[in-house]
Amino acid sequence: MKNIFLFAAFITFFYSNTISAQEEIKIQDKYTAHKKGKFFVSWGGNRESYTKSDVNFRGKDYNFTIENIVAHDKPKGWHVDYINPVRMTIPQTNFRMGYFINDHYSIALGVDHMKYVMTQNQTANITGSISANTPFDGVYNNTPTVITENFLMYEHTDGLNYINTELSRHDDISSLFKIRNTDKIQINLTEGVGVGLLYPKTNATLLAKERYDDFHVSGYGTSLKAGLNATFFKHFYIQGELKGGYINMQDIRTTKSVEDSASQDFFFLQRLIAFGVIFKI
Repeated sequence: MKNIFLFAAFITFFYSNTISAQEEIKIQDKYTAHKKGKFFVSWGGNRESYTKSDVNFRGKDYNFTIENIVAHDKPKGWHVDYINPVRMTIPQTNFRMGYFINDHYSIALGVDHMKYVMTQNQTANITGSISANTPFDGVYNNTPTVITENFLMYEHTDGLNYINTELSRHDDISSLFKIRNTDKIQINLTEGVGVGLLYPKTNATLLAKERYDDFHVSGYGTSLKAGLNATFFKHFYIQGELKGGYINMQDIRTTKSVEDSASQDFFFLQRLIAFGVIFKI
C-alpha cells in the first residue's frame, strides 16, 4: 500500500511539472513574448501647442526682435490627404521606422512634420531698428506694434520638420487588463527620448520683401515622450503618444538674400496617434 501511495505521489508530481513546463513553453512560443530583432514602421497625425517665443530678424538694414510671439498649429482634421501619396505633406504627420535591439529597447528614425503659424494681427513689443526704406522704418524700444501682413507673415508650414532619432523603452502591461493571449492583443507602455535636426520650409514675407518659401537646416531639437501601444494579431498596432520638446533655430531663412535670417527657440507639446506594423525578417 505504501508503494502505491509513493507511486501516486510521483505521478502527480511528474504530471503537474509537465503541465507547468508545457504552459511555460506555450507562453515562450507566443510571437509577442519577445521583441528583440523585430522591425516596425508607423504613420500618423499630430496636433501641437507652442510656447510664446522671441523672434529676432536681422539683415543688412534692420535688426529687431519681436517679443513673445503667439503661434499655433494648422490642423487638417480627419482627411484622405493623410494617405494620399501626392498630398501627404499637407496635413501634420509623423513617420517612424525602427528596430528592437532587445526585448525592451528600440532605436528609431523619424520625421515629425509639424506646422507653426504666427498668429496674424497680434500686438507684440518690438525692440531694435529698421532702415530699409519702408513705412516701418524707425527705432523701436519695447514698442507695442500690430503685426500686420504688410509688416510680417511668418510660418513654418511645410513644415516645422523635426528629423530625429529616438531611444525608447517598451513594457508589456497586458496583465493589468486581464489579457492572457497577447498574440491576439497586447498592451505596451512606452517612453522615449529623442534628438534631431530642424529642417523647416519657412513661408515668410518680411518688410514687403519678396516671399520666401524653401527648405533649410535651421537648428536642433530634443524631446521626451510617453505613450500606450495596442498591438493586434501580432503585427498591427495603434499608438497614442504625448511628446514634449525644445526647439532652437538660430539660422532661419526669411528672404532670398543670404544676408537675411531669423532666430527663435520655444517649447512644444505634441499629441499624436499613429498606425503601424511590426515584423521580423
